[in-house]
Amino acid sequence: MYDYDLLVIGAGSGGVRASRMSAGLGLKVAIVEDNMMGGTCVNVGCVPKKLFTYAGDFAHSLQDAKGYGWNYENRSFDWKILRYNKDKEIKRLNGIYENMLKNAGVDVINGYATFVDKNTVCINDKNYTAERILITVGSTSSLPNITGIEHAKTSFDAFYLDDFPNEVIIVGGGYIAVEFASIFNNLGAKIKLLLRGNRILKEFDDETVDFVCNQMQELGIEIIYNTNIKKLSKDNNNKTICHTNNNDFSAELVMYATGRKPYTDNLGLQEVGVKIKDGAIIVNNDFQTNVPSIYALGDVINRMQLTPVALSEAMVFLNRVYGDKTKKMDYTNIPTAIFCYPNMATVGLSQEQATEQGYKFDIYKTDFKPMKNTISGSNCRSFVKLIVDKNTQKVLGVHMIGDDASEIIQGMAIAVKAGLKKSDFDNTIGIHPTSAEEFVTMRTTS
Repeated sequence: MYDYDLLVIGAGSGGVRASRMSAGLGLKVAIVEDNMMGGTCVNVGCVPKKLFTYAGDFAHSLQDAKGYGWNYENRSFDWKILRYNKDKEIKRLNGIYENMLKNAGVDVINGYATFVDKNTVCINDKNYTAERILITVGSTSSLPNITGIEHAKTSFDAFYLDDFPNEVIIVGGGYIAVEFASIFNNLGAKIKLLLRGNRILKEFDDETVDFVCNQMQELGIEIIYNTNIKKLSKDNNNKTICHTNNNDFSAELVMYATGRKPYTDNLGLQEVGVKIKDGAIIVNNDFQTNVPSIYALGDVINRMQLTPVALSEAMVFLNRVYGDKTKKMDYTNIPTAIFCYPNMATVGLSQEQATEQGYKFDIYKTDFKPMKNTISGSNCRSFVKLIVDKNTQKVLGVHMIGDDASEIIQGMAIAVKAGLKKSDFDNTIGIHPTSAEEFVTMRTTS
């Protein structure tokens, strides 16, 4: 009856995983992509951002090396080399993704898909039918409707700048804004971070955020709170001016990172009756929309906009639709990292969430100068925090700031997911000397 058993719209992380695994089950599968393979993560998200983060970290490593006897007096940074090598790596990954799909037997269709009916999409003026259609088109940057917004850049644009800016204003207080503030600061730009509210990273543990905020300010990032930008304009030196409620700020680059929205425009979803709320597609536990033949997962359903979440959702989708229906997506205790400088990572409940959920808990925490910094000359400090249920002694939340926090918290996430108790941490021998050993040596509550 149909051209395909499953047609996937969007070749990002979730879409690629779902299509490859479905083809492996013997289904006839196609995937549609109108841009570059790999979606946001590979092209304008996780991968290039981490490469830029490494570039900024090298600046600190070179500075710290002086205390260890190394001399780099003539160090310099070439933005164009970084950008070129980043582009080359992404092009390599695009090819890998396409080859993975083709080797799995998935038909790759280049073009933009719009719905014709519940089982049909039109791509490049040609109709394709499928028993089931899965939407994995991701999300895109959200910009406010203010005068002069065309003068602003987004995080997408930041990866392709012709020249490195000496002054940058970043608007926003979420993880993308904070990460880019560190990236540009580490590479040598003067940074102003403009927030509408009075906190950065407001969804994370307050105390942990306060610590990383102080560290960022120590490194020269200026954070300006309670700022409402009314309009943008250009001055005679081609700088962009942010006209705010209480002051005007100008810089060579103004970058907006004020949130992301599901990329549901122009898909024809309304025409086929798919329900949407605040731009996100509504789905059930099977990732099925109100139209039985149409499914969606990843950023476009706006549950948790993280690449590993989309990958997990894809595997649950396969099990629920083509398997034995034993799996269900679990959004609890998902670890995450903020790739600012210093690194911040977390898993489980924040102190505020634990309070809201009615837990009685103990706090174990420490902040310290890492051993590396004792002779490097760096003033950066590390922070470790455990939230422990008083009744069960289960570790409810783990938070860390410092070198390799993201790598360390990945291991801590296994412990939290497994429901380990504080005694399990206490009975574990630490690796000395490391920052991570603090997790198993803390004995005194705060």
